[in-house]
Amino acid sequence: MANINLLPWREDLRREKKREFLAYLVITLLAGLVAVVFWVYLVNQRIDTQQARNALLTREIAALEEKVKEITALKQRREQVLSRMRVIQDLQVNRPDVVRVFDELVRVLPEGVYLENLSRRGDNINVVGYAESNNRISSLMRAIDASYKFLDPNLTKVVADRRLGEQGNRFDLRIKVVKANATGQAG
Repeated sequence: MANINLLPWREDLRREKKREFLAYLVITLLAGLVAVVFWVYLVNQRIDTQQARNALLTREIAALEEKVKEITALKQRREQVLSRMRVIQDLQVNRPDVVRVFDELVRVLPEGVYLENLSRRGDNINVVGYAESNNRISSLMRAIDASYKFLDPNLTKVVADRRLGEQGNRFDLRIKVVKANATGQAG
């Protein structure tokens, strides 16, 4: 009779295939685990690198903001110094102006007109005085109008006052002063 092998070869083959499958599965899982760990490591490295860059940028921005504050402070100090220089220059230019104003007032003041009060605000002079007659006040206004130092005489008030005679008058007058230019000359 023929010799028949009734060993469970199919089952052995199945077990062998199952062991091979499990081995491949474990190798694949290990390779996947290594790939995931490597991927996480690379991502963390990139995150650390980007955080280092961000920290560097933050430090540089803070340094630049400090420099901007310093520059702003320097600009403010520069403007303050320039405004002080302008004030000093204006004072230097206008220093002889008071003398010129009084000198010109003496020149334009006609006989028979007496000044009681002078007040100056900016470029305007308010004059309070007495005159022997209206003609004297008119002479004063014409002389002021012809002056190189004064502009726009404006008579604001005339009141009869008998201190200087029957035609005596008290008057209020406003005058504009011509500003001196940088050379000190009126113009």
